[in-house]
Amino acid sequence: MQDEAWKEVIEKLFPDFLAFFFPQIYKDIDFSRGAEFLDKELQKILKGSEVGKRIVDKLVKIYLNDGSEKWLLIHLEVQGYLEKNFTERIYIYNYRIFDRYRKEVISLALLTDTNKDYRPTSFRISRWGFELSMQFPMIKLIDYLKKWDELEQNPNPFSIVIMAFLKTIETKGSEQQRYSWKKRFLLELYDRGLTRDTIILLYRFIDIIMKLSEELEEALTEEIIKIEENKKMSIITSAERVGIKKGRMEGLREGEKKGKLEGKLEGKLEGKLEGLHESIYDIFEIKFGKNIYELFAQVQQIQDIEILQNIRLGLKKAQTVEESKKLIFLQLSNWQKN
Repeated sequence: MQDEAWKEVIEKLFPDFLAFFFPQIYKDIDFSRGAEFLDKELQKILKGSEVGKRIVDKLVKIYLNDGSEKWLLIHLEVQGYLEKNFTERIYIYNYRIFDRYRKEVISLALLTDTNKDYRPTSFRISRWGFELSMQFPMIKLIDYLKKWDELEQNPNPFSIVIMAFLKTIETKGSEQQRYSWKKRFLLELYDRGLTRDTIILLYRFIDIIMKLSEELEEALTEEIIKIEENKKMSIITSAERVGIKKGRMEGLREGEKKGKLEGKLEGKLEGKLEGLHESIYDIFEIKFGKNIYELFAQVQQIQDIEILQNIRLGLKKAQTVEESKKLIFLQLSNWQKN
């Protein structure tokens, strides 16, 4: 469901997205000629690809504003976990798109993981006089933690997207804190001078990623409605709120239904891997507190169910952080050998 939220906000606010994250690219584009999203074409190009899990892939055809008929394809990656072959996958996707269209392909990466040291930006092969090299721009969302004051002052709608995302990570395990931040962000939408459509879009994005229990969701909705009524600032109608909530619930149910109907091994594997990663994170947090992001980042690299199960079992027995580090180092080495 969060994947769909990212896809929607990027596609519907694409000029704002580029202006915020890639300002030089934004300056070179003639948006009066539009931007065409080629998702169906991308799916055909990548059909049968087994080079890695995707979170959000967007392929966009745009035109330059230098007077020429030249156009580019921007291949966007939104990645929320550590992947050993990430740069190789970027290269493969880039070439496949180029092979299909014979046009310049600009690959961009937006990384949403929490490992500050994981910063893939290039792919290179060099041997016996042969050399192949590719470098791509990369944005790391956690870097904006140090730019919070700038985010609060920035009128671009993606500033609030990032703030909501960062607070979603920070408030993991604390619903009351998430409740407070979610309320603040939803109310702040009215003070940013945004269009009504943009407010509804961002409202939906925040509502999806900053997920609360059903009880707290209902309490938050009631509180926001009362505040809006007192300040006479309501823009989103009751019907639209119901639609947003209904869309969230239907999206979740549709995702579950789709997973059951497809029954693909890849889908099952990804679900198990995600569940094991979350279970291990919870054990870390309960036993050692929240200062375990770098240690957990190593675990996120592992895409093997058996090894993750071994780590989870070992962590339950571990008494210290050092014991946990030794366990993870051993299991990570085993995974890398395979």
